[in-house]
Amino acid sequence: MTLHDIIHVLLINWKTIIKSTLGASIVIFFYLWLISPVTYNAQVTILPPAEADQISGLGSILSGSGVGDFLTGKFAPGNSQLYIQILKSRTAAEYVIRKNNLLAFYDEETEYEAIRNLQKDLGMDLSKEGIITLSVNVSTGFIPKIFSDTDSIKILSALISNSFVEALDSINREKVSYRAKRAREYIEAQLIQTKTELDSAEMRLMKFQKENKTISLPEQLSSVIESAAKLKAEIVNTEIEIALLEPNSRPDNKNLQSLRKKLYQLQKEYEKFDIDSDDYLIAFSNVPVLGMELAKLMRTIKIKNEVYILLQQQYYKERIQENRDVPTIDILDEAIPPKKQVSPRLVYTTAIGSVFVLLLASLFFVIKEKKISIFKKEKSV
Repeated sequence: MTLHDIIHVLLINWKTIIKSTLGASIVIFFYLWLISPVTYNAQVTILPPAEADQISGLGSILSGSGVGDFLTGKFAPGNSQLYIQILKSRTAAEYVIRKNNLLAFYDEETEYEAIRNLQKDLGMDLSKEGIITLSVNVSTGFIPKIFSDTDSIKILSALISNSFVEALDSINREKVSYRAKRAREYIEAQLIQTKTELDSAEMRLMKFQKENKTISLPEQLSSVIESAAKLKAEIVNTEIEIALLEPNSRPDNKNLQSLRKKLYQLQKEYEKFDIDSDDYLIAFSNVPVLGMELAKLMRTIKIKNEVYILLQQQYYKERIQENRDVPTIDILDEAIPPKKQVSPRLVYTTAIGSVFVLLLASLFFVIKEKKISIFKKEKSV
């Protein structure tokens, strides 16, 4: 058939086509208005992870990436993606389902099926600024004007969206607390060991002073011991940082490599304080034998004391971090019950349906006319 023939067929049957289209439009409109489930969603927006000061003690040294971010509660801007993955997780979905009793809403017997339904309805968008927009589609049943309470669905949509943020915050705080606990336990073990060594060194000093009637050191030597103690404390602090970071990092981690380099330099510097060396500040070899022994004992005590004080400070910081109950997620806009439905879109969907019916009806008459034309040709032959 030529284009002229097609236009001719459409002009002949235009009344029937228009009637079919109008009839279908009315059916589509009333189906969407009266029968089709209505869907609502309430949007909540989450600010990107703040580039704030670390909130943990020794935990702050794990501010590189991955597991360390959980410990500090601080993420890099690009790690809004990590928030999204947490929100998509089964753990987050379980939290929301249990909080809002969605097993009954989804009419499912197991949480597994309800989780699948909830995750299917979950929608998220990430802006270039790192802001996350989250919403969950919540639908009524069929014939919503009679069998569903749309107001309660609107409220539920807001509750579910806000519950996802609560789930994210809960998971985040749990990870922060767990890793703070791990750091606290590690530091606690170091603290006990250092305290034992300090007590032992103090007993040896007291015994030495009693036996040799020696009490103090020259001021210059005391100054050197003070410097050595502070340097040793920094070495111990760096070693603890490496011990906490190493299990959760790859060997080529930049933070880990930087800490190892720092430790190497500190150790080289500390070696110059060797009690038998004569190339740093003061020639210890010129100190009388008793003074040498006293210097060794006092240096040991001073170092252990500096390390003990450092560990105590970090220990209490980690205890506070472990037990803190401060929200870790910043919300820009909380979800509120929506005023309008997101689907069905009555006018738009009806218009699309009408165009589809118009094309379908036109195609029907064109094909019908073509078959008739072919049949006539075959009959004439």
